[in-house]
Amino acid sequence: MESWLQVSIKVTHEAVEAVADLLREVGARNGVEIEDPLLLNQLRESATWELCDIPHQENTEVVTVSAYYPENDQLQEKLDAIEQGLQTIEERIGKFRFGPTLFRQISEKDWANTWKQYFHTTKVGKKIVIKPSWETYEPQGEEKVIALDPGMAFGTGTHATTSMCIQRLEELVTPDCEVFDVGTGSGILAMAAALLGAKTIHAVDIDEKAVEVARENIAQNGLSDRVTVNQGNLLDGTPGQADLIIANIIADIIILVLPEVAVKLRQNGRFLASGIIEERLPDVEKAAKENGFTFLDVKRKAGWCAVTMGKED
Repeated sequence: MESWLQVSIKVTHEAVEAVADLLREVGARNGVEIEDPLLLNQLRESATWELCDIPHQENTEVVTVSAYYPENDQLQEKLDAIEQGLQTIEERIGKFRFGPTLFRQISEKDWANTWKQYFHTTKVGKKIVIKPSWETYEPQGEEKVIALDPGMAFGTGTHATTSMCIQRLEELVTPDCEVFDVGTGSGILAMAAALLGAKTIHAVDIDEKAVEVARENIAQNGLSDRVTVNQGNLLDGTPGQADLIIANIIADIIILVLPEVAVKLRQNGRFLASGIIEERLPDVEKAAKENGFTFLDVKRKAGWCAVTMGKED
């Protein structure tokens, strides 16, 4: 069984996105984990907190950013690149680290199962209910249930960025619309779109493991006839144009993909972009205007933004 090295860095809120971007660029497997005590407290105070009994967080100034790297002959090179990148960030914004970089060896089995104690059946929006594959739930009224095993791919639907997307999809998805899902992770947004009535959904993820997990989840929910998943970068391999394009990633990647979205989106189509921290919203809006888009709706939750854009006439 493959073993991994967890690399964790305790940083200020100001440095979170820069450090997360660095860990991704160096080749983090299946995304980056961000343990933000401020976000946990905000979620606990909301009416939708149903995850677990994590206590109130006292120290909200320190955010832990973690990533996983396979223990192979390229590991030391990646660790050196991380340290060099951290030094570069420090030169740019000043001291931001709390203590040294932390390392922990972890097996694939441990990684794939540790999070299960925190994931329980949760209703997101008015219709979508997300149910772990190991729990039972009987839908009520118009509820649509997604049985999910995120495995080693990002996305249980309970994070603010994903829940806002699902709530917006309930408003945006129309019968017979075609959808592209960029960075699908566990496949949760692609499945939500299908259950809400989309005709076809083409999902893409750059990570091989995420593609495998998403395909398994989609098959488990009986949606393989309408949802396809392929490995690729951003919109690689998506056929033609779509009525709705979803990207729940980060601000820099959303900015990067905007020119391609402008080509891939049909007239009167919508681009739903999430994973944007409040501070980066002006950057995304500027790039959107440069690529012929206008903001139609902005949702905010726990310091994150989800934006619906449309092409300008």
